[in-house]
Amino acid sequence: MLWLDADEQDVREMFNQASSTQFKVLFNKYKIIVVDEAQRITDVGLKFKLITDQLQDKQLIATGSSSFDLSNKLNEPLTGRKWEYMLFPLSFAEMANNIGLLQEKRLLNHRLIYGYYPDVVNNPGSEKEILKQLSESYLYKDILMWQNIKKPDKLVKLLQVLALQLGNQVSYNKLGKTIGLDNQTIEKYIQLLEKSFVIYRLSSFSRNLRKELKKSHKIYFYDNGIRNALIANFNQPGLRQDIGALWENFIITERIKHTHYNNILANKYFWRTHAQQEIDYIEERDGKIFAYEIKWNNNAKAYLSKTFSNAYPNCEFIVINKENFVEFII
Repeated sequence: MLWLDADEQDVREMFNQASSTQFKVLFNKYKIIVVDEAQRITDVGLKFKLITDQLQDKQLIATGSSSFDLSNKLNEPLTGRKWEYMLFPLSFAEMANNIGLLQEKRLLNHRLIYGYYPDVVNNPGSEKEILKQLSESYLYKDILMWQNIKKPDKLVKLLQVLALQLGNQVSYNKLGKTIGLDNQTIEKYIQLLEKSFVIYRLSSFSRNLRKELKKSHKIYFYDNGIRNALIANFNQPGLRQDIGALWENFIITERIKHTHYNNILANKYFWRTHAQQEIDYIEERDGKIFAYEIKWNNNAKAYLSKTFSNAYPNCEFIVINKENFVEFII
C-alpha cells in the first residue's frame, strides 16, 4: 500500500505533472494507493480517471475532510468507475467489537457526553480540548472556504441554536429571526452542514391524517460530543436537564449507523400532530411501520397514540431504553 497526503505540495505536484506512463512507474509495486485530502489536487477527477483506466490492477482510494468538495470534483469524471463509502464517527457496535460489549456499556455515560470522534476515543483525558478544537475549526473551515460564506459568525450561531433545540422541530423562519438571516440562507446553511456530516434531518411522517405535520423537520447531530462542545456543556448525565435529548440523539444516530452498515433499507421519520401527539422515531421497512419511543428513564411509561394506531393499525410499537437499546443498535 502507498499512502499519499495531498496536503503536501510535492504530492500535489506529482499528480499535476504525471502522465499515465509516469503513474505506472510511480505505482508499479503497489496494489493499493490511498490519497488523503484528494480534493486539493488540481483536476483530481481527471487524474484519477487516468489511473483507473490505465492501471486496472490497482485499487485507488480517495479520502478527504471536505467530503462534498471531493465528491463534486470526482463525480463526473469517475461516473461508473467508483464506489462511495460513507464513514460516520465510530459506532457503539464497532467499539463493542473492539473492547467488549460489557466495557462499552460501562462507558455509555462517557459516550453520551464526549461522543465517538476517533481522536476523542483514542485520547482519554483530552476529550474537551479535542472537541473544542474540532467544533471551532474543523467543522467550519471547509464550508466557509467552499461557499465563501461572508458571515461565519452566523453559521456558528446557527449551530449553537440547533444544538440547544436538539430533537425539537425546527422552523427556518424562527431560526432566521433569532440569528438575523433570511429563510433561504438558513436552509442553505443547514444543507451545507448536512453535506459536511455535522447534522442530519428527520422529516415528519404523514400518510392519512389531516392533523399530521406534513412538512416539518427535526435536526440531530452525528456526534454527541460535537453537540455538547457547541454549547460548552460537558456535565455528566445526572447533572443535565437535556439528558433526554442527548439520549434520543445518541440512539437515533447509532441506529442510522447500524442500518447503513448492515444494508437495512428503511425510510426514517418522526411523527407529530398539531395536537402535540408524537412519536420519537419511525422506520418504514418492507412495507411495515415500526414506531419507537426513546426513554432515558427505564421506568418511564410510553404508550402508542390511539390516533396513530387507528390510522396505522399494522404498526409495531417498541420502547427503547437503557435495558434494551443494545439490540436496537447492534
